[in-house]
Amino acid sequence: MHYTGTIWRPPYEASSLLLEVTAGCTHHRCKFCTLYHQLPFEFRMSPLEDVERDLQEVQLWSTDPFAMLTARMQGKPRPERIRRAFLVGANPFVLKYERLMTIAGLIRQYIPSVKTIGCFARITDITLKSDEELVALHQAGYDSLTIGMETGDDEALSFMNKGYTAADIVKQCRRLDHAGIHYNFFYLAGISGTGRGEIGARATADVCNQLHPGLIGVNMLTIYPESELYQEIQRGNWKEEGEVEKYREICTLIKNLQIPVKFAALGASNAFQFQGTLPEDKNALIEAIGKIIETAGEGDLREYRRNLPHL
Repeated sequence: MHYTGTIWRPPYEASSLLLEVTAGCTHHRCKFCTLYHQLPFEFRMSPLEDVERDLQEVQLWSTDPFAMLTARMQGKPRPERIRRAFLVGANPFVLKYERLMTIAGLIRQYIPSVKTIGCFARITDITLKSDEELVALHQAGYDSLTIGMETGDDEALSFMNKGYTAADIVKQCRRLDHAGIHYNFFYLAGISGTGRGEIGARATADVCNQLHPGLIGVNMLTIYPESELYQEIQRGNWKEEGEVEKYREICTLIKNLQIPVKFAALGASNAFQFQGTLPEDKNALIEAIGKIIETAGEGDLREYRRNLPHL
């Protein structure tokens, strides 16, 4: 299999086939992000020849001796069929419609058991497709995209150079809704800066309440020295939220969400992990976060953040 650099995927894509079709990020300007800094380029498309060779390799998995042994050790007669592919890269959905359709065709050709195809997507990637193309992509299997919306706070989106506004999130995700393409959001607690966390949470809830995300996944902002945001802090242009403040922010977000949605904090950036379904688990989640605020001191939480070598 062809892989470049660190491979990032959402926690819920653990059982998906990870297929590299891009490497790096087309935007590469978010002040807080260091995920792709180790790459010697900003963005690259994988040659279709590499994609096809990887699929040919996967095609042999069902008869691979190691795969057969692993299945038997798990009490299964044979390796399970692959039902989902997750395209690797910061935002593979930026690829042109024709290339995405070609990739879907190759997946169907070599791994016909795959029913759906997911990937990371930026809001700006959606704008590149017509309504008709979005419908066709959904029919080809593209579904459950993961979108790093980060926040609905326009001030934070602008400062962090996200390249879109809260209104853009609503407009483009409504287009996904109309095309039948499901999507999940990543929310970045702390992105609004000290004193503005709950403001950003309420703004984010306002955006989400107009849409239909399947899941809102929380990540905690973790600032590394190589990031542009770190330099902004050194220049006195921005102040980081405290760790307890981030949990109050998350609690405010949950309180203001009025849509049925899964809510989870499962990534490594979260010192405490939790998940539930709204609205039925709203009170339980609020209570759990309240206990974290009461029992976990700022110092211990900050120590966790400080010792997090990478996300």
